[in-house]
Amino acid sequence: MRAKSDVLDHAILGLLHRTPMHGYELRKQLNLVLGSFRALSYGSLYPALRSLAERGLIHGVDEDRMAGRSGSRRARIVYQLTAAGKEHLIEVLGSVGPSAWDDEEFDVRFSLFGQTDAETRLRILEGRRMRLTERLELVTQSVARAVERMDEYTAELQRHGLDTVEHEVAWLDRLIDNERAARPVDASGPRAATPAVAPATRHLEKE
Repeated sequence: MRAKSDVLDHAILGLLHRTPMHGYELRKQLNLVLGSFRALSYGSLYPALRSLAERGLIHGVDEDRMAGRSGSRRARIVYQLTAAGKEHLIEVLGSVGPSAWDDEEFDVRFSLFGQTDAETRLRILEGRRMRLTERLELVTQSVARAVERMDEYTAELQRHGLDTVEHEVAWLDRLIDNERAARPVDASGPRAATPAVAPATRHLEKE
């Protein structure tokens, strides 16, 4: 449960780093941008926001007070990062390890590539590709052994799964090539690497 909670925390911090948001807008952004959270409910979001606030990583401000208006209507809380939250997010964005290329965490980290340095982006992409290549090999072997015992629909489902993984591996190959091409040739004239593709493109390409 903690790993899943960390993924949501990272997504919230990354979005709030771009701009302060109230709960409704934050949930909408999570549902639109992060495929893993399309069904995110307020019952999951608000406990996460309370936890982040208790840890001092975010704080909520009355929207009317921020705008200098009198509180004539029901208060709507706008959430924003604290200094500690910004420092924590920097640590998260600079971290690389097996969790960064797991299914849910990778989606979140990829959506934050615009805030991530080029070297870390490349290492995460390469790690994700390695993870999927290993998965593809295992599934291919499993299907080859069991295909004769499958009915046509189960076999078709297995082929669909293989096609999906192969498609993502090819997508990752393109991203990795783009990231490597964008790296500076020498130290005399560094170029700032830009994200090779918008976060939402991954999900569009799979459709």
